[in-house]
This record gives sequence, C-alpha cells and structure tokens, in this order.
Amino acid sequence: MKPAPKLGGRVAIVTGTSPNIGGGIAEGLAAEGAIVVAVDSIAANAHDCADYIAKNGGQALGLVCDVTDEAQVEVTIGAVLRTFGRVDILVNNAAFFNKKGVLDMSYAEFDKQSGVILGGAFLFTKHAARAMMGRSGAAPGGVVINIISTAGHQGEPGNIAYSTAKAGLLNFTRSAAMELVGHGIRVNSLTPTATDPSESFERARRWGRAVEKPPGIDKVMRPFREGIPMKKLPVPSDYGRAVAFLASDDAAMITGTDLRVDAGAVARYWAWDPKAGATV
Repeated sequence: MKPAPKLGGRVAIVTGTSPNIGGGIAEGLAAEGAIVVAVDSIAANAHDCADYIAKNGGQALGLVCDVTDEAQVEVTIGAVLRTFGRVDILVNNAAFFNKKGVLDMSYAEFDKQSGVILGGAFLFTKHAARAMMGRSGAAPGGVVINIISTAGHQGEPGNIAYSTAKAGLLNFTRSAAMELVGHGIRVNSLTPTATDPSESFERARRWGRAVEKPPGIDKVMRPFREGIPMKKLPVPSDYGRAVAFLASDDAAMITGTDLRVDAGAVARYWAWDPKAGATV
C-alpha cells in the first residue's frame, strides 16, 4: 500500500524555479502532494516548471515576480490567496551568480545580488508569514525554508556578494524562527553544495527545452566530485526530498535549524584531502 503523501493539499511557494535546484525542489514538493506555485523573474522558468507539474498529475501555478520589488511580492502572494485560499509553505530559493570578489565587484552589483538572495527572502517571508497568520477558519501556521549554500558557511574567494548574502540567510533563518514561533510558523534552512548538473539538463529536456549538456562539463565538475568526502555530488532531487521533509509534519519539532545536504563538504576537516584516502 502506497503511503499517503506528506504534503497533500498544502500550498507551497518556491522562488527561483529554473531546471536546476529550484526545479528539483518544486518537483520534490509536488511528488509529496503539495500544490506548487513556481515563482521566477524569468517567465519561462515559472511557467515551464508549473506546466510540467500540472501535466504530470499535480496542481501548480506559475507566476512572474521580481523578488526585490515589494509591490510585486504583495501581488504574487495575493494571487496565491485568490487562487488557492492559503499559503502553507514558502521556499526562498531565488538567487543568481555573479562571481566577483571584493576588489573587482561594484557596489551596484553587490547590492543587486544580495538584494535578490537576502532581500527577496525578507520580502517573501514577511508577506507569506502574514498570509499564514491570517488564514480564516484555520489555525495559523506554516513553514518557511531558506536555501543556503556551502559558500555561506565557508570563505569562498571571488564570490563576495553570494557568499555574504547566503551567510546572512543563516541568521535570518534563526531570527525569523524565533520571531514567528509563537504564530505556529517554523523557519529552517537547507544547505546544498556544488551540484551534479546532469539531472538539471535532463529536467530541462523534460520541460520541453532543447538543451544539451555542454562538452567538458564533466571535466569541470571532476575536482568537486573528487574533493568532497562522499566522492559524489548531490542532485536537485536530493534537495527536493530534504525540503519536503522539512516542510512536513515529520519535522514538526524542528525550527531555527540548518539541514546540510552537502555530501560532507562543510564537516570536512580543512587539512584532510578526500582524494588522498587517508586520515591526516
């Protein structure tokens, strides 16, 4: 007998739904019965994600939103409430890469990147939490999950805005968890790491996109695989299952916590080289 889905009928907003990590999370939530609202500033990411879930038996809605624009965030939350009547789960995943360091990044670039990662999480948490608290005919409550990165735990050179914003999300998670706990809202974070790209290209093709894995990408990713303790990189569906757990009643007593799905990356002692296969 197939077990009942963990998230049956719950409404989950996911920001940043490219075929990579966000898409894997959205599909993971849908697999557990959640109604998924795919939010992205790029229309194709929002709609392709939602359309794929809907075509495969799920319920989903794609919405375009600039997560740094509070008016757009309010409109987005309003659309979710009008369509589904509630918000149960929020996953703050919106981000973009601009790998520059403190010496060569302009303040405008720093402000824009950290605004999407940290500011977007602030705005969506603010308005989604209000929606969770204001549900008519039901007790308030819900779940917020912020997507971090191993770059938010460690000092990565040449990636100053991304690393700083992701680190800020760690304490945003703890602070929001303490503020919202009295309203029945749990706030946690999940830390991915360098991710095997194969599944992302396969997902893009399933979504109807004509993409091929770039030649040489396996060579680029080899040092990451060889340098991580488990000698294998996670894929987005690994994160999707972990987010579904954090969003479910199985995690009912977990708040203010970071769950690392990083194949041991952050736990590794700095002087130990996994490629050497011996202890220091």
